[in-house]
Amino acid sequence: MKVKTQSKKVNKAWLNDHVNDTYVKLAKKEGYRARAAYKLKEIDESLGLIKPGHLVVDLGSAPGAWSQYVRRKLSPKSATGGGAATGELNGSIIALDILPMEPVEDVLFLQGDFREPEMLQRLLDAMQSRLADVVVSDMAPNLSGIASADAARIIHLIELAVEFSQTHMKPQGALVVKVFHGNAYDEVVKLFKQTFQVVKPIKPKASRDKSSETFIVGIGLKKG
Repeated sequence: MKVKTQSKKVNKAWLNDHVNDTYVKLAKKEGYRARAAYKLKEIDESLGLIKPGHLVVDLGSAPGAWSQYVRRKLSPKSATGGGAATGELNGSIIALDILPMEPVEDVLFLQGDFREPEMLQRLLDAMQSRLADVVVSDMAPNLSGIASADAARIIHLIELAVEFSQTHMKPQGALVVKVFHGNAYDEVVKLFKQTFQVVKPIKPKASRDKSSETFIVGIGLKKG
């Protein structure tokens, strides 16, 4: 019984923090599906990654907040205060997730597992022989709590995103991935330094203080 009571307290504390969270309130006000939109917004605004005319691939897109942000960024005439973009889309967005996602206007959504070759082929077909300008990945595995196993899962997903970018992204393009501090972090940074000309770790203000998540940005593919 004691454990249950403690669990209820923890859940109540989390819910209280969540409800009173500045970014949760802002997301609700501006029509974003999740506070995660502000993580990508901060990364993008600090590095100038996403520009009108770009082809952006959003991996691990559900529930769609990152696609919403990109959609707005690619619509110069969008209303600044609304989550739904109102301007004409100048660019292309392809989103992919193993989970279902409610439609986002002008975003092509593919549901399936990025680790499966058939899913990768569907994504490539949707890209129509074009190279991505920016690849963003909020993909994260279901964590087991076993550090070594979780690190391996995290690294595997990031390796897939890096391999995809090396083959299907423009040489001057950018890749944004989510990683967690721990066993996987140093290995991911090492992989990015081997792959990209510029590597920037960013912990956005919208990322909770208690969270070990951070984002690694790689800009400009190294040749060879």
